[in-house]
Amino acid sequence: MTDLSGHATPHFVVAARGGGITIMRALICFIALLLMGSAAFADPPKLAVFDFELIDTSLPGEFYGSKPEEARLQRISEQLRKELADSGKFQVLDIAPVRDAARHANLQACGGCDLKLAGQLGAELEITGMVQKVSNLIINLNVYLRDVKTGNMITAASADMRGNTDESWTRTMSYLIRNRLLAPNYGKPE
Repeated sequence: MTDLSGHATPHFVVAARGGGITIMRALICFIALLLMGSAAFADPPKLAVFDFELIDTSLPGEFYGSKPEEARLQRISEQLRKELADSGKFQVLDIAPVRDAARHANLQACGGCDLKLAGQLGAELEITGMVQKVSNLIINLNVYLRDVKTGNMITAASADMRGNTDESWTRTMSYLIRNRLLAPNYGKPE
């Protein structure tokens, strides 16, 4: 019979001296995990959501004005604020201190005044929006999300709606929120 005891590898090896290094490494890893975990609990970014603006080039708008659309603009602006706040992904700020100045400016073409107004509120991100009405059957809703510090566009989302009703406006806004603004990477391909 052959003695194999000298060739077998033991299952347990006695640890070399200096076991404190292993404990130190474990402690460092634990602290690193705690620090990384605290980043997950950081406050969501502060977001200013400005009231939507209307460009009405429709014939009825020319003759009768845009009263129903003005009410719908307010409704979808509030819908956007509420759904983004309820998501927990953003800390939606009250725009009341700058609302009047924002209403008197064309936020889409004011040369960055939207970023200045959002900065006055302490926002990190800001949303402006526009509804373009060509007719009662051709209406487009646009949402623009920007980084306040850099001015860079993070995402732009757009959807067409057919029909000028409260329901069509609300559903279109819900679609953009769900599939663009709250989607991973703000709905942009990775």
